[in-house]
Amino acid sequence: MSNEPFTLERRLRRETLFARERIYHFGQPTPLERLELPGEEPGPEIWVKREDLSAVKCYKWRGAGNRMALLTAEERMRGVATASAGNHAQGVALAARRLEIKARIHMPKSTPRVKRDAVRRIGGEFVELVFAGDSYDEAVASAREDGKARGAVHVDAYDDLFVMAGQGTLADEVVLSGRGPFDAAYLQIGGGGMAAGVSNWLKTYWPHMTQIGVEAVGQASMKAAFDAKGPVRLEKVDIFCDGTAVGKVGSLPWKICRQTLSRMELVTNAEVSMAMRILWEQLRCISEPSGAMGLAAVMRERLALAGKRVLIVITGANLDFSQLGLIAQSQGATGGHSRTIRVRISEKMGSMLGLLNGCFEDLNIADFQYGKTDAQFAWPVFTLGSENAAAIENLPQHLTAEGYEWEDAAGDVDTDFRAISLRGDLLTVPLFLRLDFYERSGALKDFLNEAVRGRADIVYFNYRQSGERIGRALMGLDFTNDARRLEFLSSLPSRGAGYRSCKALDHPTQNRLLATSTDD
Repeated sequence: MSNEPFTLERRLRRETLFARERIYHFGQPTPLERLELPGEEPGPEIWVKREDLSAVKCYKWRGAGNRMALLTAEERMRGVATASAGNHAQGVALAARRLEIKARIHMPKSTPRVKRDAVRRIGGEFVELVFAGDSYDEAVASAREDGKARGAVHVDAYDDLFVMAGQGTLADEVVLSGRGPFDAAYLQIGGGGMAAGVSNWLKTYWPHMTQIGVEAVGQASMKAAFDAKGPVRLEKVDIFCDGTAVGKVGSLPWKICRQTLSRMELVTNAEVSMAMRILWEQLRCISEPSGAMGLAAVMRERLALAGKRVLIVITGANLDFSQLGLIAQSQGATGGHSRTIRVRISEKMGSMLGLLNGCFEDLNIADFQYGKTDAQFAWPVFTLGSENAAAIENLPQHLTAEGYEWEDAAGDVDTDFRAISLRGDLLTVPLFLRLDFYERSGALKDFLNEAVRGRADIVYFNYRQSGERIGRALMGLDFTNDARRLEFLSSLPSRGAGYRSCKALDHPTQNRLLATSTDD
């Protein structure tokens, strides 16, 4: 018999071993796949645990199934109450249906529809949804009050030994796969249940393996607990990675993670978006944001991890379809390296094209926002991208050397909401065009150089890369007189090299643009 003290870590290992027998009544093991990072830079050998391929498209079935399988006959009659942002709810719903236990599940009012619908579909008549509050913490408070009032058993999403043990079975499958040992594991953290269960089991078999906890900036509750030497509540929680949007980590997970994790790593929403893109391009996996956090951290440390064997977990794929467009168009998912800046140029003919043909010559324009608001100076906003990191890193110095004033525009409210102002009283003979051009390097600049250069002032531009093969831009030009405007229209083909169509807007549409975008 072992002389090891009966610590929390040992109890968790024992329960993880017991969970092997229970959880496979609810689901099947998930695969472990190799991921190749794009690009020529050296990097690690990455192995991905595909929890997104489980019956409920996330790992939560493991912990919920293990915990609910332990309920006594009397407890099953009383039913269960729980709170979830969506994924734990699906695990509870699956177990409730298989075990024929009534479950009342409290969810934030902002829970994505795909998760609401999945819970109803999976649980059927055995689940009842209650929407309470705008945050996960409010839903938890509602579930606990409801459980006490009805005498129902509360099934916690993460702060429970048996839930953590169930999550730990995914690590057991990794060990049994024969793909290990690994040099490092990057484990995302919300409440901490998965990270605790997995890291504890991996440490048992590969004690020299480095394990890193990963949180998103704006929801780093485990890092706050590490710093404070105990769980503390965050005042505000960012919900872009909604599956990990927890204001306070569980007490039990924290006690485990402080023993098993070597450090914490924070990732940005932009880095998560880029990781989601790579998962799609390399594995055809559409991960939810929280599911891609581990890969986001690995990508940040790519060079330092070169030659090492790394494990990550795609924790879920319960992404609301309506969120895909926003993520795909975000700065982080545009591919390569990017930066959003505002540049000051003089308001004279050719100055805009001078900037595009000069400092921006070898860069991809992913977003272009500009409206004339001053007679002397303009501040157009660009999101610029390149596969060459140095080209983006050196852009500020390049602009400064060429005499341009510039400022970072990432996150600015007017940029994010595309509030493009235009003063109609500064225009002489305006013309608005709808331009559809082929999305290839240099196509937009070629059109502007060949069709516009020396003939008109660019006074308005609204373009955002959508990922399609055709780019669409709304462009405003200004001419010195009606004759020049007429000559431009008569000589411009409706289609040409590099663009599919260019059409002038009718007068009513043009007048509405001027009326709604003029500063008084």
